[in-house]
Amino acid sequence: MAREFSRTDRVAQQIHKEVASLLQNEYKHRVGDLPFITLSDVEVSRDLAHAKIFITFFNCDEAQTKAHMKQLADNTGFLRSLLAKRMRMRAVPHLHFFEDKSITEGMRISNLVSETVARDKARSDNNDDEQE
Repeated sequence: MAREFSRTDRVAQQIHKEVASLLQNEYKHRVGDLPFITLSDVEVSRDLAHAKIFITFFNCDEAQTKAHMKQLADNTGFLRSLLAKRMRMRAVPHLHFFEDKSITEGMRISNLVSETVARDKARSDNNDDEQE
């Protein structure tokens, strides 16, 4: 019987859980004030040598986001060493952080749709009032 999840999926799920905990607890104490961070996804290569970690920053402008991404890249070794202590693996994957704009882009599109629907409703209400 085949396993429900592949090994890479299970490792990615565990890395997601551990890195989220690390960012919330240990990393925040080392770096200082951080914005609200969400780990949206983790992708692990088939040979388990590399992990792509997709992060979303909320309530940050572009300059702040770039500064936080550079800070994460500079502290990758620190995070990887903490991850190695928490996970029972022979070799811990190299961590690569990427900004995930899908959540903020989805919220922006949702707001645009809501505004358009509200404008159309107001326009149709005005047309109904003029016809009466």
